[in-house]
Amino acid sequence: MSFGERLKEARLLKGYTQKQLAEKLDIGGTTVTGYEKDNSEPNMATISKIIHVLGVDANFLLQDEIPELAYKDKATPEEFQNLVKKYRNLDQYGRETVDIVIERETERVIELKKLQKWNNELEENLQKASIPKRIFAYYGKIAAAGIGVGFSDMIAGTKEYYLTDDNKNADYTIGVSGNSMEKTYYDGDIVFVKKQNHINIGDIGIFQKDNLIYIKEAGENGLFSHNPNYDPIIDESEVICLGKVLCKVTDDMIVED
Repeated sequence: MSFGERLKEARLLKGYTQKQLAEKLDIGGTTVTGYEKDNSEPNMATISKIIHVLGVDANFLLQDEIPELAYKDKATPEEFQNLVKKYRNLDQYGRETVDIVIERETERVIELKKLQKWNNELEENLQKASIPKRIFAYYGKIAAAGIGVGFSDMIAGTKEYYLTDDNKNADYTIGVSGNSMEKTYYDGDIVFVKKQNHINIGDIGIFQKDNLIYIKEAGENGLFSHNPNYDPIIDESEVICLGKVLCKVTDDMIVED
């Protein structure tokens, strides 16, 4: 169980709602919700208030955060009460000593979490570093909207991407403009394209007609949009197939600068 789950358990054992606990702790109701969902963590002052208000001890609340203090078996409410009584029977020096230990151990666990997060990020970066990358020609955000020049003159630049099974056979990339292919491709998407002068029915390709560039699905009787608000291109005379769309760029393909 996490800190949030134990906090919720202790609150329910005490018979408090989240709102009632928040009022006793002098914090917002949403703050208690955040604690119980493990979206945020209380500071030491708030933990001390929680211990006092709910009648539990720090070991119970933090036993999963500090594994070496975890109980082998689930403690009972009576055991919690006994620990609280012992704490209350301490003199000022004893309470300060307990509070110091709690604060020190809490800070240690927080630092351990930070180190674990850093280690996970390092492992992720190392894994990415081992993935092959390639630079692709990028023809700009032109597919579907159309421009007034020949396709061979339109290279807008290059983009580098990690290679995957989906994009490794692509020859270039091109940006989608407009909403004619929603809900498959959206305005601003970038797609990987494999050069070929013919695609099968049902495939999506990049086409040129009258110096306009389109991204469409090849049908038996023309080129079709996925958005029903757009009419198909029935007259395929002088339509040139510039390649087959393999996939679109996803976050895991992007090489960060």
